[in-house]
Amino acid sequence: MSRLLKKMVALIVGNPRSGRTTQSLHKLTERQLIQLESELGRDLFGSVPKGHKREFFCLDEHTWVWHEEWIDSATKKRKSSTTRYEIHDNGILKSQNGASYSFVDDEELRNLAIATRIYYERVVRNVYRHDPYTGQPLIVTPQAR
Repeated sequence: MSRLLKKMVALIVGNPRSGRTTQSLHKLTERQLIQLESELGRDLFGSVPKGHKREFFCLDEHTWVWHEEWIDSATKKRKSSTTRYEIHDNGILKSQNGASYSFVDDEELRNLAIATRIYYERVVRNVYRHDPYTGQPLIVTPQAR
């Protein structure tokens, strides 16, 4: 396995949902937590066009999902696209809209590594209120008056 792939797997396998400590988070279902997380991940691949819905989230320790929905301007019908990334020992496999899997490489692999790292940092910090590097709870300080 390449050095970049090993680093990416190490970043990805860290599951942000493992650090739940906030009382209100305990009351949420796994799907509700994923929804909160996906809100922080939706713009990692660029801005979301008007009329589009985008989600990017970590489904479990081996699976990442990028889903988009929009209204086709020509047909006026709802369209969608789902890309699933699965982490394996020998690489990361990608499937779009349930089609056959292929390995992710080169620029797409680098972009995915960057996106998952930013996602992890945002989610750990903003949903679970922990420092993404130390794992320590963030301390909320009162604002100056």
